[in-house]
Amino acid sequence: MKGTTSNYFLTAHKFWKTVVNKETAADPVKLQQQIEMHQRLLNVFQAGAYYYLIFNMYTGNADFISSGVKQVLGYEPEEMSVEFMMDKIHPDDKSFFLNFEYKVVEFFKSLPFEKIPFYKVQYDLRMKASCGTYRRMLHQAVQIDYDEHNYYRTLCFETDISHIKLEGEPCFSIIGLDGEPSYYNIQNTPSFTKSYDIFTKRERDILKGIIEGKSSKILAEELFISLHTVNAHRKNILSKANVKTPLDLVRKAIKEGWI
Repeated sequence: MKGTTSNYFLTAHKFWKTVVNKETAADPVKLQQQIEMHQRLLNVFQAGAYYYLIFNMYTGNADFISSGVKQVLGYEPEEMSVEFMMDKIHPDDKSFFLNFEYKVVEFFKSLPFEKIPFYKVQYDLRMKASCGTYRRMLHQAVQIDYDEHNYYRTLCFETDISHIKLEGEPCFSIIGLDGEPSYYNIQNTPSFTKSYDIFTKRERDILKGIIEGKSSKILAEELFISLHTVNAHRKNILSKANVKTPLDLVRKAIKEGWI
């Protein structure tokens, strides 16, 4: 790791080092398979321009950053590091970041090994782009390289949601997949409280598609259901969310950490 002087970074690195005690070489083929799988699956969505990176828990740095970061934030991948990115977090959001990362580490330290593939972490923060303006970024992370004792690497998707969430405090959620419980909009509490899921699995599939801007016709084709069924689900989703328009639904879903 390059010379590190930031106490802010060192604090976060101490959290990360509590879940890994050695460094390992990555298997490029397996990591690429993981990236492609998570890009296809329903547990990661893109509601705007995004880039992704592979985060090395032991070094506290990125093993890889995709070229999309240039489009999203204006930086070249070669100039980016995790410490560089942390330095670009809005001053008012920096304490949120440390709190979120501490809670993520504590959650996964207590999670049974067989449950690891069924959880996604997400939170939003404001990041300064190369032009000097701040973009609200949605961070989504899944574990892709781990064993019974260590978490080695995390796949992170960073999506620009500035057009969806214009203001408000950062929101942090841990999303359970395939029937596992979720923890939405986690506050500064010492323990995790399971959240009641107001949507069915199929409604969640359609909610994700709405957020990504897909039409009912496309959703019907992708989910192998009728257009009438998709529209019925859309109506139920709006009713359950207590909103009137798809845009209001997207904004509330981001704010409440539903997705």
